Amino acid sequence: MTITELLILVASGLFAGILAGFLGIGGGTVLVPLLVALNYDPVQAVATSSLSIVITAISGSIQNWRMGYLSFGKVAGIGFPAVITAQIGAYLAGIFPPYLLLVSFGLLLWLNIYLIEVRKHITAKKKAEVEQGELGEKARQLENAHLSITDRELPKNSNILFNPTFAKIATGSAAGLLAGLFGVGGGVIMVPLQILLLGESIKTAIQTSLGVIVITAISATAGHAARGNVLWVVGLILGGGGLLGAQISTRFLPRLSDRTISLAFRSLLAILSIYVFWQAWQIFSHG
Repeated sequence: MTITELLILVASGLFAGILAGFLGIGGGTVLVPLLVALNYDPVQAVATSSLSIVITAISGSIQNWRMGYLSFGKVAGIGFPAVITAQIGAYLAGIFPPYLLLVSFGLLLWLNIYLIEVRKHITAKKKAEVEQGELGEKARQLENAHLSITDRELPKNSNILFNPTFAKIATGSAAGLLAGLFGVGGGVIMVPLQILLLGESIKTAIQTSLGVIVITAISATAGHAARGNVLWVVGLILGGGGLLGAQISTRFLPRLSDRTISLAFRSLLAILSIYVFWQAWQIFSHG
């Protein structure tokens, strides 16, 4: 490994760690394309990314826990179904042709952009319905203030679109499958699904996602390690940079608006999808 490659890996890990804390993604959306660009085999890139994500997610989750922003109950509800499906994903990653793995990854990024948009429209509609209902009930609320539903209680009940238990299992299962298949930790699907199915704010979804990623990444790394796909030195270097980056970003996340974070998340996914499709075409055309 050259000094230049070492510096690239450290800088990339740092950047991935910052993204992990800000956006609730393990960083695999950045690390997998990077490792492919450095001429690593796609399945090795996926496996090594998973190892780095373990370190990054643990670092960020510890910081969120110290600041009081991590719910272990939410993490467990989503994380345990992911343990099983992550092994299925790791198995499938070794079967798919490299170009098909990358194309599927790019389509996943597009799907997430769409899911965030869907949730935004649903949230706006529900907010309008709540405000309209509040106007109609204003007189009764004044007379029965102790029995009325407050603004703070409404989102907790009216913003959930599906049965919470089913939603948690579905979210965790999808995250685990994608963690093993694409080496992404699962955050790129967990954040939109928590917003869409569980009615969580984007900040809460990000913080919970990072905690679940600890579980999914460990499971995915174990599956890939058993198949000999993990590049341990590279993964540890990336993880070291990610550890520092996650500590930085988790401290600043609570200060940012939901709109800013949402825009950053969607923009990142759009840019990465273009790059991934280009990489897939390069592999296919030269293969």
